[in-house]
Amino acid sequence: MIARVIEVTDLTKKFGDVTAVDAVSFSVPAGQVFGLLGPNGAGKTTTLRMLATLIRPSAGSARVTGLGLRDDPAAVRRNIGVVNGGMGLYDRLTGREILRYFGRLYDMTDARIRERIAALDAVLDLKATLDRQAGGFSTGMKQKIVIARAVLHDPPVIFFDEASSGLDVMARRALLDFVRNYPGTDRAVIYSTHVMTEVEELCDRLAIMSEGRLVAEGTVASLAEQTGADSLEGAFFRLVRPEAVA
Repeated sequence: MIARVIEVTDLTKKFGDVTAVDAVSFSVPAGQVFGLLGPNGAGKTTTLRMLATLIRPSAGSARVTGLGLRDDPAAVRRNIGVVNGGMGLYDRLTGREILRYFGRLYDMTDARIRERIAALDAVLDLKATLDRQAGGFSTGMKQKIVIARAVLHDPPVIFFDEASSGLDVMARRALLDFVRNYPGTDRAVIYSTHVMTEVEELCDRLAIMSEGRLVAEGTVASLAEQTGADSLEGAFFRLVRPEAVA
């Protein structure tokens, strides 16, 4: 039986009178990239922030690698990595210094930090970033270090939130290849985006969100079949904006 790495049950977040996420439920088994697709304001980022223990749910529950969000948020954080399109770096530190600093925050030994930097260099081609100050990085170089920083401790779960925003073609390809290859027997990824081609390429399954609600879940093929559309884009509009295709 394949383990469920992430289980979300009726997760809800309200900000005053506004319900940003409304009773969302889904699960992600090991070995999968799970997509969250939706227009801006659909509730994708708020959902991921709750799963990352950055904000507390108003109702509902979730477990990440068997750990409850409310029970032990610090343990959840040790088991996840978070990458988005707007994360900053310390401009005066080199890429290597940034990774060493965060490795020590994770209580990693210097030997383990060196080992992980070498492994991530092989995957992400970090050479141009490791011994230069981050203030001189291109957007793509910054994102490589952001990804390396998020996975330095080899977490079983990574959340990507609009992580390809602003990247050039080469940096975007490195990101997508990394996401596709990360899941394993005890690892999974949630990839949140509004770019449908990325979902089609990466995601084993996906959920479509609109106005805080999960309106559909399945594979790209099953959602197209369910809606009678001939593409994910067609399925998306029939589910999110049915009046526009009526």
